[in-house]
Amino acid sequence: MAGCVLIFRRMLTFAWKIVTLSALCCVLTQCGTSSLGSGNLGGPSVEERNARTAAEPTGNFYYGRRYFVEKTRFWGYLRQPRQPWSGAKLVVMREDKKSTPDRISENGPPEQSYGFDNNVEYRIHGYYTGREVYEPNSNQFLPEFMLTGHEVLDRQPGWLFRPQDRYDRLRITMIPR
Repeated sequence: MAGCVLIFRRMLTFAWKIVTLSALCCVLTQCGTSSLGSGNLGGPSVEERNARTAAEPTGNFYYGRRYFVEKTRFWGYLRQPRQPWSGAKLVVMREDKKSTPDRISENGPPEQSYGFDNNVEYRIHGYYTGREVYEPNSNQFLPEFMLTGHEVLDRQPGWLFRPQDRYDRLRITMIPR
């Protein structure tokens, strides 16, 4: 009888450890997602963003959002006029014809260094070259875009893909879904 009680206690202890470990795993996996809490970019409501996108002028250009993550060399996301950001492509800019707006020193003060324009929205002129290039620091093959011109549209447009977006300059946290 004592042996049965001992086995039962061990089973109960083991079951308790499994439940505790499962709960801990659930909590920890939620820490890295952007779905918890509000984002850190601010911006319009989803309805306002959708209305603004639907009313955009169209033409032979793209809408671009600079997305800077340290040590990467992609430029940011591009989308066609009146298309949602969820369909945007992360691109590497080719600068043979025009330099990107932030093509300045990486060691200057924050407002005057490479990546200073993170999350700035641009009207981007140019074309996709048809090549995919390897960006080693993010381990991705990305479309190459030949930049021929750019103009600032909004210096504080807010969230990119959803209001819960969280920006971290050290890792890629914003991807379309």
